[in-house]
Amino acid sequence: MSIATIVVMNITAVVSLRFLPSEAEYGLGAIFYFALAAVVFLVPMSLVAAELATTYPEKGGVFRWVSEAYGPRWGFLAMSMLWIEVIPYFPTVLTFGAVSIAFMDPHISMAETIAANKWYITGFVLVVYWLSVLIALRGVGIFARVSKWCGIVGTIIPAGVVVILGFAYLFFSGKPPLIELSWGALLPDFTNFGNVVLAASIFLAYAGMEMNAVHVKDMDNPTKKYPIAITIASLGTVAIFLLSTLGIAFIVPKQDINLTQSLLLAYDLLFRWIDADWLGSVLAVMLAFGVLGGVVTWIAGPNTGMLAVAKAGYLPRWFQKTNRFGMGSRLMIVQAVIVSILSITFVIMPSVQAAFQILSQLTVILYLVMYMLMFASGIRLRQTQPARPRPYRVPAMYLWAALGFLGSLLAFALSFVPPVQISIGSPESYVMYLVVLVVIFVAIPLIIFAMRKPEWRDPDSDFEPFTWEKEKAQSQPGAQKPAATDPQS
Repeated sequence: MSIATIVVMNITAVVSLRFLPSEAEYGLGAIFYFALAAVVFLVPMSLVAAELATTYPEKGGVFRWVSEAYGPRWGFLAMSMLWIEVIPYFPTVLTFGAVSIAFMDPHISMAETIAANKWYITGFVLVVYWLSVLIALRGVGIFARVSKWCGIVGTIIPAGVVVILGFAYLFFSGKPPLIELSWGALLPDFTNFGNVVLAASIFLAYAGMEMNAVHVKDMDNPTKKYPIAITIASLGTVAIFLLSTLGIAFIVPKQDINLTQSLLLAYDLLFRWIDADWLGSVLAVMLAFGVLGGVVTWIAGPNTGMLAVAKAGYLPRWFQKTNRFGMGSRLMIVQAVIVSILSITFVIMPSVQAAFQILSQLTVILYLVMYMLMFASGIRLRQTQPARPRPYRVPAMYLWAALGFLGSLLAFALSFVPPVQISIGSPESYVMYLVVLVVIFVAIPLIIFAMRKPEWRDPDSDFEPFTWEKEKAQSQPGAQKPAATDPQS
């Protein structure tokens, strides 16, 4: 696999345009947040995941990595966080899709009214989500094609449009910029602590690059080429996010920035500037396709990983049922039911924005729990399994893993602070609602693990034992002497 292929796969896996409005509020200050999150999260995550994926290529992914370091209890928690975090993610990303469709209406005021209607949003989320579930249930061949083409049409092209037209507007419209363009504006306002909260969402914007780390073993000379590919992919991802964010900030006034509608407003304003208003409806449909592709991908990926863990004996046999395409049908249906129930949040919260914000923060928090376990595992496994062959060995692993852990911990703490820019009702209720949901979602996998039974394991499961299980078996009287380890490690 070439460097270019790894770069493209990582960029398309990570980039999502729905994060742009929350950062556009900061103007040039967004550069600081994007760069900070890249250094303390994006690069460490990519490097640590690459070493873990190539060192432990057996089935299980993050479940195996964390289990090797801290045992299956914490491995199951990490895998569960990956499976659960997409539950609040789906309503938020589908809300973006619903708003996109609403903006097919060329009349902005009418589109804004439709996009703010909670019943419309809830109905759209449920219908499109269940359609995505049906696509994912059709197997790898179908959802891979849907994901690829929806990603190109609904993410890559729209990102290019907002970057090109946004900077063209800045330089050729003849109008003064709506944001301050000075060296001093590069540093955000740290005096208002609430302003920092939305920046934590950048961490989630960068999440997902670990999914492709397993492909490192398919590269020639990965020790030399993979860092190059990761560097290019990281710079490309940061450039797309940063330039697109500035493209919005150049034309949408700060006081009008809205988490769910600002990207669509930016397109409408930019197309009106070039006398091509009709393109706004086209872009709205394209963005909705991008949302569909993202949802299908995130339904299939974590469910496939959780199915392997379930068959290894960590979930009751009822959850292990697969359809004729080999997909975990009951796992997907259970997840879909929970998503449907959670989507009702849109009806009981004071506004669509408030529900969007709290679900986005919940997604960030749960995902960060998984990442903190992953970074800690990278450090511990260097200490407990130093002789394990490592086809790709991260230079300065302790530094990168510690940086990633501390960055994730900081974002985790900031995620509980109510943002000042959004009407969320009572701040106390906001925090309480968030804390209760986090406690519930973390407690569920720990309770399931405590209740596991030997008969849960599928007798046909090909899930290989952990390293410490093999060593324990080999230490038994009469066992064969362990094979020699790779001297390169």
